Amino acid sequence: MLATEEFTRFPLLMWEKVLSKVKKSVVFMDDKCAEALHWSGGAATLLEAGARNLKQFSSFEACGVNEPKAVFVVSTLLKGRTVDIIKDIISLSHFQYCVVFTTVAHSVHLLVNKVTTEMEGSPVFEQFEEKLCEWMGNMNYTAEVMHVPVVFAPVSQQLIVAPPFAHLFPLLSPDLEAINEKRPEKRRFASLNDIDMHCLPAELQIEVKSLASALNSMFEATGTREESFALGPMSRIIAGELANLPQAKNRRKTAPNKASIIFVDRTMDLTGAVGHHGDNLVEKVLTMLKLLPGHVTDVQVDMLELTSLHKTPHSKSILAPGCLAQIQSSARSLWDAMLTSKHKEGVIEVRRQLVEAASKENLPIKMSMGRVTPEQLCSYIQLFRSSRGALESHCGVLQLGLATAQTLRHPSLPRWDSCLAFERLLLQALGDADFPAVLRQLLPLMKPRGVEDTSASGSRLREDELGPDELILLLVYLYSLADETQPADHDTEEEEELEKLERDLIGALTLVISRETELSPLLQKLTGDLSTFPAADSRGSLSP
Repeated sequence: MLATEEFTRFPLLMWEKVLSKVKKSVVFMDDKCAEALHWSGGAATLLEAGARNLKQFSSFEACGVNEPKAVFVVSTLLKGRTVDIIKDIISLSHFQYCVVFTTVAHSVHLLVNKVTTEMEGSPVFEQFEEKLCEWMGNMNYTAEVMHVPVVFAPVSQQLIVAPPFAHLFPLLSPDLEAINEKRPEKRRFASLNDIDMHCLPAELQIEVKSLASALNSMFEATGTREESFALGPMSRIIAGELANLPQAKNRRKTAPNKASIIFVDRTMDLTGAVGHHGDNLVEKVLTMLKLLPGHVTDVQVDMLELTSLHKTPHSKSILAPGCLAQIQSSARSLWDAMLTSKHKEGVIEVRRQLVEAASKENLPIKMSMGRVTPEQLCSYIQLFRSSRGALESHCGVLQLGLATAQTLRHPSLPRWDSCLAFERLLLQALGDADFPAVLRQLLPLMKPRGVEDTSASGSRLREDELGPDELILLLVYLYSLADETQPADHDTEEEEELEKLERDLIGALTLVISRETELSPLLQKLTGDLSTFPAADSRGSLSP
């Protein structure tokens, strides 16, 4: 019988192939692969395997004369900008041995190069090896190029994520319009369900094929014969691509294990993504704390409590942040509890493990029962800063404890309960009234934070007062639930009323956003702050 451990071990097995090549080398890695490594032991595993250094995959990096070997780990095709960066790094260095790992399969490279027939060996990779030797300045130097799907990250024993595909998003109505614009009128698609793989933009096709190839590699390593189910147009395309892979067809004939895989378009369940009904500690930690730079699955944990530094506006830039991904066994057990337990149970487990760790180190801890508070957790954590040995032995548990404390005292946490209450009211209202009536109930909420309220004294900003981020999430929640958003039998008068209400909502929300002194990353993206977010997305810029 197939065990879940087989799947969580797969990412580590793939990284073993990389580790076998890093001895006495400098490793250059892009952000997506670095995030996958982050959950598989992190940079420490590379250094323990003999790597001399780990550097960002950038044209501004290079190596000295005494560093003759380089290993590149990239999540992209060996074309375009990726090739330019590799060439730049090699040209500025003195390498005699280069190894390139790409997460994109050789079969995808063949398709990009317009080769549709099966070929023996890996001619694209072999040609790139010749280029590497050419750039190193001697055709007798050593170059290796190979495919390794280091795209999965084992977040826990029950959860694997794929950070390189985080921006792969289902098709939307504007995508259908963009695709139809390039087709003759008689051959245009009536709906998203009619779109097939060959009609997608080239970049999106590459992503879908890469994901299907990575899944096939995982099933091959675990000896799995999958049965696929798909909900949504994009999921159907991905499932179809996986089913039609020649390697997958051969594997399914001999694989001893059987498993089901369900592909679900996120747009089929947006309420699950934007709702606040999840009573889980990790969900709140991931929502409240800022993401690690270049990451989409882990957050920054402020480590100031573990030092004697005073809190200043610049103190955060002095200390490297902590994170949720830990390798110590005690920290892993705590992380699993936080991930699978309800909020209250998770917080109690954090306190219990902090007390247990302090007791093991004979630290003067004062036991207290009752409600767990962030101040209480921080007081336990601060005991460890007096002992370097204790700090090193329990650094994983301490980081998870700090993440919990910082979430519990985060100014946005009270708004979580407010959003949950409003979501329940909207759900009830949708059952009792038509959609325009529910929108009218939502309109009074659309006001700038801190405005004078007749029910409260002054114009002080209440902790539970909804900001623009929460208002946008409520709108997405409401429209995702309401079938009335696309009225089929409404008369002209009702449609005009709905249009007027939506204009009023847009105007009110615009005012709310304009009154904000600082925009959140979500608002920066929605309002098109190009200084913070790239102009194009990973789907080939189909949608605005």
